[in-house]
Amino acid sequence: MIKKILLSAFLLPAAMAFAQQYGGMWIPTELNEKEMKDLGMKISAKDIFNPQKASIKDAVVQFNGGCTAEIISPKGLLLTNHHCGFGQIQAHSTVQNDLLSNGFWATNMSAELPNPGVTVDFIVDIKEATDQILEGTDNLTEPELSKKISNNIEVYKNSQKIENYQSISVKPMYYGNKYYAYTIETYKDIRLVGAPPQSIGKFGSDTDNWVWPRHTGDFSMFRIYADKNNKPAEYSKDNVPYVPKHFLPVSIKDKNENDFTFVFGFPGKTTEYLPAIAVEKIMTEIDPAKIAVRDVALKTLDEKMRVDNATRIKYASKYASVANYWKKWIGEVEGLRKSNAVEKKVMYEGSLVAKNSEIKTTLDQLNKLYTEQAPYALNNAYYSEVIRNAETLALANIYSNYITAVEAGRMDEKGIAALKSKLTSFYKDYSPELDAKVTAKLLALYANKTAPQFLPAGFDKFKNETQNIQNIEEISKNSVITGRAAVNGASLSADIDKAFSNQDKLVKTLKKDPVYQLFANIKDTYTKTADPQFSSLQTKIDALQKKFMQQQITTDKERKFFPDANSTLRVTYGKVKGSSPRDAVSYGYQTHLAGVIEKYVPGDYEFDVPKKLIDLYNKKDFGNYKDKGGDVPVGFTATNHTTGGNSGSPALDAYGNLVGLNFDRQWEGTMSDINYDPRFSRNIMVDTKYILFIIDKFADSKWLIDEMKIIK
Repeated sequence: MIKKILLSAFLLPAAMAFAQQYGGMWIPTELNEKEMKDLGMKISAKDIFNPQKASIKDAVVQFNGGCTAEIISPKGLLLTNHHCGFGQIQAHSTVQNDLLSNGFWATNMSAELPNPGVTVDFIVDIKEATDQILEGTDNLTEPELSKKISNNIEVYKNSQKIENYQSISVKPMYYGNKYYAYTIETYKDIRLVGAPPQSIGKFGSDTDNWVWPRHTGDFSMFRIYADKNNKPAEYSKDNVPYVPKHFLPVSIKDKNENDFTFVFGFPGKTTEYLPAIAVEKIMTEIDPAKIAVRDVALKTLDEKMRVDNATRIKYASKYASVANYWKKWIGEVEGLRKSNAVEKKVMYEGSLVAKNSEIKTTLDQLNKLYTEQAPYALNNAYYSEVIRNAETLALANIYSNYITAVEAGRMDEKGIAALKSKLTSFYKDYSPELDAKVTAKLLALYANKTAPQFLPAGFDKFKNETQNIQNIEEISKNSVITGRAAVNGASLSADIDKAFSNQDKLVKTLKKDPVYQLFANIKDTYTKTADPQFSSLQTKIDALQKKFMQQQITTDKERKFFPDANSTLRVTYGKVKGSSPRDAVSYGYQTHLAGVIEKYVPGDYEFDVPKKLIDLYNKKDFGNYKDKGGDVPVGFTATNHTTGGNSGSPALDAYGNLVGLNFDRQWEGTMSDINYDPRFSRNIMVDTKYILFIIDKFADSKWLIDEMKIIK
């Protein structure tokens, strides 16, 4: 396919222009301020990020290492998505006190619930450190290059003067062509304040995930606590609510199409600058493989969760996590095809070559390497997803790493404590009987989909799914890893301290364990037949991608480049907008409470609606939260360029007021991680009017509203 497109692309006019669209994921110290103001922004870049005085960045945090959250009161009140706080809501839930189903609202600060291990990170400052990090790296190749860069990073971090509660993180940008240093403050006492029932917070669940129109109240609330000096501290009853340098006013003004918005948060990963062949491989091979694995896992879990309430609670968070990117990848494949992403890439590459003939050599090398890597990359996709989604094998992987560390003398008391904590958490929400069935089905898929040269000897015996279910259940029953057999007189799932009391015996027992031996056989074959080749070729690809990135920047003078997302603080901007993703299909930019009632299916696990919400709607008891049409806005879309990690990010208006809470993207535009297309790419946000309506009218928690600064 690529060769045909390449041939036609080089026949195109050499001067093909790249139409720069607004958006991107900009480092907040390097904002595209002129374009933002041209689109309607009324504040300055310094109002958004200023290390010298209070600015909007002081109200935006990374929540628990993955999502984003924002401070919306002078008392450290934190807003993020329901799905970002889902694990914490689940942790406080039992069958008898099901906060997932019933919701939770603290009646005062003393009733807020602690969450051990949960953190929020503030970005205090950002500095470019390219010269220091790349010093002495000219003409170095791997592995010497990585070693030198790592050493330079440590030297740089040690040279910076920071407080004892701060840390420095250095991140590469533009595939290692630049480096930036982030000064971070981490707060560790984070308490659950409120969350709607999942019939609001997850309304539409899997059916509506990644799609529009959307009617999900995807929010939850936490609070940051600090010591008496307002500094980070471990949880203590003596801690007090954190006093922020800045908090976001909450606007309940009506929204209009083409209003300026910007989103401030921590997007996880994008790959906007890949060559065409890489995009083709993702679209036709890698994503379909990952989708296939998760499809099997999700269907098997769902069968049990639908009929067993305890399993539903136990697996709720994990199921949502697995389903999230499964559906995203499906939309990504469709979006890449629909937006002609590969063809567009080839055309752009043709225009670059017309300006700089050296780029053709780079592209030829990349095409050769990706083609050579393809079979190994496909096996990597299947192997990684099977090990991740067959929890029994994932457990075996944890114990395999433990054995390696013990035998290498690297497992100290701190490591043991961390491992025990991780395993205790794992076993709490693990059903060995259910996962034996998941593992059996995934092994059948792996055996049937994987090329023979990447399979262990005799692996054909796993091709029959029905036989696997019986065999894996038998293996699981006799395994200490699954917690169904004892070691040192105890089960690892029931009494982990006793099970670890004699580590020599534990290691010997683990090595003989049938689950461990099954996993080791699969892993050993993968590490011998695929991983070295995949990794070696990837190292070469990465080096060429760095070169290709630099060539794009120096060749295309008309294009403004932003670095790919890498979980660092970014600003993206756009306009409130509906969409027309397909022929004769047009979506408005706003949904309303009436749409929730339209979708209502009594007793349904996705579309049930709490009686109180129905009563509020029927009485039209909307308070200050209705719009000019007389209904409560629920969600809206805009052209902001977002991705995973932007979940919980504040959506702000032209003046920096909170107008929405980012939580998803529109199905037709999920390919924006690879190919942003303004025709299809829309981010989805919960309207602040709906958030405040639920807090005030549904939850009767006006004391939280009273904390906020409301812009009417």
